Amino acid sequence: MGEITTNRRALRHGALCLAIGLGLAVSSSAFAANTDGTIVGRTKSGATVTARDPATGLTRTVTADAEGNFRLPYLPVGRYQVDSSKDGKPVATTADVTVSLGNATTVNLVERGSATTELEGVQVSAPVVISAVDVSSTETATNISREEIRRLPVDQNVQSVALLAPGVNKGNAGFGGISFGGSSVAENSFYVNGLNVTDFYNRNGFSEAPFAFYQEFQVKTGGYSVEFGRTTGGVVNAVTRSGTNEFKAGAEMTFEPSAWQATTKNRYWDGERYITSSEDHYSRTKMNVYASGPIVKDKLFFFAMYEARGYTPQNTDNLGTVLTQNDTDSGFWGAKIDWHINDKNLFEFMAFSDKDKNVGSVYNYDYATHTKSQRNDQIFSDTGGKNWNGTFTSYLVDNLSMKLMYGRNQREDFTRAQSDIECNPVAKVSAVPGPGVPLGCSTSTAVIKRNDTRKQGRADFEWSLGDHLIRFGYDHEVDTSIYSRHYPGPGAYYYNIYATTPGATIENGGVVPAGYNAYVRARRYEIAGTFETTNNAYYVEDNWNITPDFLLNAGLRRDAFDNKTGEGASYIKMDNMIAPRLGFSWDLKGDGTTKIFGNLGRYYLPVANVINIKQAGGLLDQRTYYAFDGYQILDRNGSPYAMPILGPQIGPVDDSQGNGTVGDLRAEVDKHMDSVYQDEAILGFQQAITDKWSWGVSGTYRKLHDAIDDMEISATPQCGGDGYIGYVMGNPGRKLTVYGDTNCDGTPDGYIDIDTSKQGWALYDAQGNYLGQRGWKKPRRSFGSLEFQVDRAWDEKWMFNASYVLSWSRGNAEGPVNSDTNFDDTGRTENFDDPWVNLSGGYLPNDHRHQFKVRGTYAITPHWQVGADLTALSGSPITGYGVGNPYDATVYHSYFICVENCADPISQNRVYQRSPRGEDRTPWTFNLNASITYLMPLDEKNNLRVKFAVYNLLNQQRTLGVDQDLQTSVGGLNPTYLQPQRFQSPRFGQLTVSLDF
Repeated sequence: MGEITTNRRALRHGALCLAIGLGLAVSSSAFAANTDGTIVGRTKSGATVTARDPATGLTRTVTADAEGNFRLPYLPVGRYQVDSSKDGKPVATTADVTVSLGNATTVNLVERGSATTELEGVQVSAPVVISAVDVSSTETATNISREEIRRLPVDQNVQSVALLAPGVNKGNAGFGGISFGGSSVAENSFYVNGLNVTDFYNRNGFSEAPFAFYQEFQVKTGGYSVEFGRTTGGVVNAVTRSGTNEFKAGAEMTFEPSAWQATTKNRYWDGERYITSSEDHYSRTKMNVYASGPIVKDKLFFFAMYEARGYTPQNTDNLGTVLTQNDTDSGFWGAKIDWHINDKNLFEFMAFSDKDKNVGSVYNYDYATHTKSQRNDQIFSDTGGKNWNGTFTSYLVDNLSMKLMYGRNQREDFTRAQSDIECNPVAKVSAVPGPGVPLGCSTSTAVIKRNDTRKQGRADFEWSLGDHLIRFGYDHEVDTSIYSRHYPGPGAYYYNIYATTPGATIENGGVVPAGYNAYVRARRYEIAGTFETTNNAYYVEDNWNITPDFLLNAGLRRDAFDNKTGEGASYIKMDNMIAPRLGFSWDLKGDGTTKIFGNLGRYYLPVANVINIKQAGGLLDQRTYYAFDGYQILDRNGSPYAMPILGPQIGPVDDSQGNGTVGDLRAEVDKHMDSVYQDEAILGFQQAITDKWSWGVSGTYRKLHDAIDDMEISATPQCGGDGYIGYVMGNPGRKLTVYGDTNCDGTPDGYIDIDTSKQGWALYDAQGNYLGQRGWKKPRRSFGSLEFQVDRAWDEKWMFNASYVLSWSRGNAEGPVNSDTNFDDTGRTENFDDPWVNLSGGYLPNDHRHQFKVRGTYAITPHWQVGADLTALSGSPITGYGVGNPYDATVYHSYFICVENCADPISQNRVYQRSPRGEDRTPWTFNLNASITYLMPLDEKNNLRVKFAVYNLLNQQRTLGVDQDLQTSVGGLNPTYLQPQRFQSPRFGQLTVSLDF
């Protein structure tokens, strides 16, 4: 009796250890490709290990090595039954295993020899632990499944899912985005089924499938392995739903009526309303239907989904005089095909569309009476595109596996108004008399259309060699932007009216005719072309189990980027960017419950396509000058407007600034540019307290090196203050090689080396005498954090997750965009236009000292669940920006405030004082979401789910961003400095009803 009891205890202990091993996947990932997962573990030496997915019949079989180790890579996400046998006899109980995205699940199978006679032949399935410790991982990530999201109040978009991870926050700018670990919003990557869907135009945004199309998300916040690159921020990796042997169908409706939204507050400053938002609201309805099942049982499966969306937002302008009512009625679809060719070869095909068309009707509006009058314009917006990829997976032999993928990602961005077709913009100088009615009938100055297409292919391999797992691969992208930009209106002209005198000589050398006191410049400014960027990378990685409890991970990635001009020539080309990665994981107790892990890595950031377009396109800048013959008063939709009457042409047409060709760019880009990269170090500890509870702590340090940005080179080393070159793309604070004037005769004739840490900017005294040159400070950004997390896995009753992050983000450059000045032209910021802009170091815009996140679900009964998600975030830094500096008359945002002699036209006579970066903070913000869900099993196959969620339950509408311009002119204090400008969205309710059958 005592022996039986002992063996039963041993069996229970083995089952508990197995359960802990089964859940080693949520907080980090290990050595799995970016579309699937892996099962690893130990059994009897030479035993046959089989993993079978009962839902699809997929079966994978390997033979354990001499030490009993086995590995089953590239497994589609799902639930598997794992068996082990030798000589036709089972050597372990069957284990039910959940394989999650990007994770390696460890299964140490219990040998039969430990079981008693009366337990022979009985298979025991250990419970699955949703969250524990993965002792084979050296990276930090958070996995969130579709099932967990359905239990929580999480809004239906990928950004809301990413924000559940510790250290991930919304960007602090009007152009949105999310920030990982202090990085800017333009440094992240997004994947769907292995397809890179990141917006490569300016890297802020991504293509997004219909939300119900996703099965699981993995948010990588640091230490990710070498198959991931082209990011110095974070990675959001998603996998879509698939079909099984069971026919399934369902429908889901989501309602967000305007009646369930709290009123957005109007904002007042000095008693005056400056933001009118109380009329802003929307209604949203989504209807989703899906079907899935076998085309050929155990072989060929499908999943198909269609989602109809109705979205009708309206908003007023800040003055409350213009009302825009939008109408979006787009169909979104997605599909997935899985073909199990045999147990060693799989093929899958995924496609989805996020195309969207919106029509905005613009009306005159009277806020006092809440009435709108005649429509004066319509705005049309087309975004999104079609996306697809095919993936072939093969077990070549037991210890060598392969995955091949090819796909395309498309994005359109085209916004235009009816007035853009009918109206030219018009402006005049104050000295020219006005017509008494508005000039022109368009406030727009650009019509922009862009179509982006990414063609992506990659090959990934895994090769097991004893204690070594070798992973290697190659990926290649061709990112093409078809871009056009021009002024609105007939002929695409922008008319500017200037005061003059008869007989005066104007810009093009023409002479103003007698009798004219003003002239008109009719300007065409157009950029058009096809702009291509090629990115490729090789990687290799060795995961070496030095001992059964100590893993060393060493990898190397080689990146190359080639951004091309509108005529196809290389513009910015960098290769041989070597990114080493080194990590370790130590299973302290040898039982898979406690580990210490660490990671060192380097990550490179590519140049966004916006740089090619803005500087390497075929620019047409054509200026034609006419005498001004007064105004013509016209009418559009009942509103009068004025257009200039063109008199005789003055002088020739001037296209010296751009004739439609690309031209010579050698003077505009550093010949030997260095790439932007970030080094990262992570050290952490994780422990499973029980089979459901785990906790961890980690520290992260990141340092961003270099920047690629534009600098105005106003002096070369050898020409005594002459040798002006202009704006050059390069690395501020480093050596720059650019085409210029080598012999000081005023004609560019060769390459010049400029040490921009000391040279490149001309200095003059108050009398205009040349004093020498000054250089730029090197860009710097450092981020440090301590992260604490505790997790309690879902057990059909409740779950809980809490995290706290203490962090600092310091330096003199946020990254390739400026959140604090709301500048989103990636890589063309004001940071380095002159040496005075980035002088000031301090806390950067994405610095939030404290971040608390708590989420959980509780099942009151089997039919009722409640959920909550709370985020508390400390404020972001505020800088009081000035204009100009003590050394010259530039007017960029600066860290100097003029305090004396500010009206003196000679900048050196003015007195400035420094305005340090990040001296103040925005307030703390709190966001509480809550939900209640009703579950009803109608019969064995039909299930009804009704969830009502309230977002921002406490209706917090706190300030997120303020006006940071302390001075908007030299010496002129800005009366709206610190005026709140961006706020939390008000409370809204969301009802989701889904039926699966």
